[in-house]
Amino acid sequence: MSKPEKPIIHVNAACACGATEMSINGPCVSMFMCSCLDCQRATGTGHSTIALIPAGALGLAGKAKAFDRPSDSGATFTRHFCPDCGTPLYGQSSRAPDIRMIPVGFFAGQNDWYAPNQLIFSRSQQVWDLVADHLPRHVTYREGSGS
Repeated sequence: MSKPEKPIIHVNAACACGATEMSINGPCVSMFMCSCLDCQRATGTGHSTIALIPAGALGLAGKAKAFDRPSDSGATFTRHFCPDCGTPLYGQSSRAPDIRMIPVGFFAGQNDWYAPNQLIFSRSQQVWDLVADHLPRHVTYREGSGS
């Protein structure tokens, strides 16, 4: 069985206040959902919807502020956001410096290419957060990924 093709993405959007614009022009490496407690705090809901893209495929115009925290893998996880309105822009892990984690909702109305293939950190999934039953669930990270 062959793996499904990863989409090539060409999208542009701005944060809630319009001070920061972000674009993706390139391939999507992976797509998943995460129910870790940090993602729940960052999104204000039960999970995040993430697309992984190469750092070179991300364009950013305007201001961004960053916040570092240790992750469950032992890496440093950095969230970038608009300093004016707080809109989440992207994340990055010290274990994968050439990858950016994009919150797919940033591109609302332009994200029909998104097709998650798993839920990570299902150990903290909320019972009220209804995630598609067909998605494989991993208690923490997918076995063998660790980042």
